[in-house]
Amino acid sequence: MKVLVPVKRVVDYNVKVRVKSDGTGVDIANVKMSMNPFDEIAVEEAMRLKEKGVATEVVAVSCGVAQCQETLRTAMAIGADRAILVETGEELQPLAVAKLLKALVDKEQPGLVIVGKQAIDDDCNQTGQMLAALAGLPQATFASKVEVADGAASVTREVDGGLERLRIKLPAVVTTDLRLNEPRYVTLPNIMKAKKKPLEVVKPADLGVDVAPRLKTLKVAEPPKRGAGIKVPDVATLVDKLKNEAKVI
Repeated sequence: MKVLVPVKRVVDYNVKVRVKSDGTGVDIANVKMSMNPFDEIAVEEAMRLKEKGVATEVVAVSCGVAQCQETLRTAMAIGADRAILVETGEELQPLAVAKLLKALVDKEQPGLVIVGKQAIDDDCNQTGQMLAALAGLPQATFASKVEVADGAASVTREVDGGLERLRIKLPAVVTTDLRLNEPRYVTLPNIMKAKKKPLEVVKPADLGVDVAPRLKTLKVAEPPKRGAGIKVPDVATLVDKLKNEAKVI
């Protein structure tokens, strides 16, 4: 079984994000970039399936600028067998990425697509669901446990009330939650081996996909700074302030 794993290049989670002075977006000049943490979990899960003998090949995919090759090399250092970069300088929104991935699903015919549930830059949590809809595949989101056997996947997912277990037929799309696994540490020998693994570069036009943005960002702003806390003498004063000042009750 072939497993397809999309990975996204984002601002590293340790970096404090700065908004551009003109409010048009986030400043990424000279900022450390890395693989989206949820996608790292997805690659790790694909590798565990391969180590169990369930998967035979793991293919990493990224969409974006040429520098995304670094992210794909990281995925291959974790263990992916090969990688595909859909290279474009356009701003890629979730629907465009889902269309590109759908074209690659049609081309590669994977038995399972494992996607990070969301990217930490836009927090959209849309790409996996859109891909499943476009490709007509069953889906299981927010997976905290995945077991594959007999042409189906049993997925334990986290919901508000606890845990829900689904059984879906393959091929399918699964999106990963934080508690699915802990990604392995990438060793130097594996980083060197990743440089020799095949990385294919294609353009959106090669896949017949229009990636023009459908949404327009009007403004990006810093969240308001939190005010200092205060002490209140009694419960009555607390309730009064929550009701008349904070207006939360």
